[in-house]
Amino acid sequence: MNYSEFLGQVQQRARLGTQEEAVRATRATLQTLGQRLAGGEPNNIAAQLPNEIGRYLKISGAEEGVRFGVDEFFDRVRAHMGEGTDLPEAVFYARVVLSVLKEAISPGEWHDMKAQLPEEYEDLLESGWTGEMGETDEMNVIDEGRLGQRSGSEQTERDRNRR
Repeated sequence: MNYSEFLGQVQQRARLGTQEEAVRATRATLQTLGQRLAGGEPNNIAAQLPNEIGRYLKISGAEEGVRFGVDEFFDRVRAHMGEGTDLPEAVFYARVVLSVLKEAISPGEWHDMKAQLPEEYEDLLESGWTGEMGETDEMNVIDEGRLGQRSGSEQTERDRNRR
């Protein structure tokens, strides 16, 4: 998968208006993933991606091999995306980028990457970019790829159930 195809898939799946937004989501997700993975794994994944995308996994000065759970993963994606990105958007963008990543790298490399992550990441890595993720996703805001399009009564009911 080349650079344009990768970003085009992110842009299309996330329904982003510009390629710059797709770059932002991709960079935030892969930078966070690169921080979480240890050893040579970020480099191994990057080697299977276009250079312009693979470099996000190994941004200089980034922490590497830091242990954090899936909720912190989403918080870090949101922080890397910058102001104006809320947590449900960060969750959705991470899911989109990881679904494209899964298609862009070999099954063996995907397996090696998953082997470094705790079981709580399973839903994130295997649920794809549409539908609900399961118990590890507090929000479950994505329903068939429609970010934040729940009706007011659905949202109110969800908020009541969360408390």
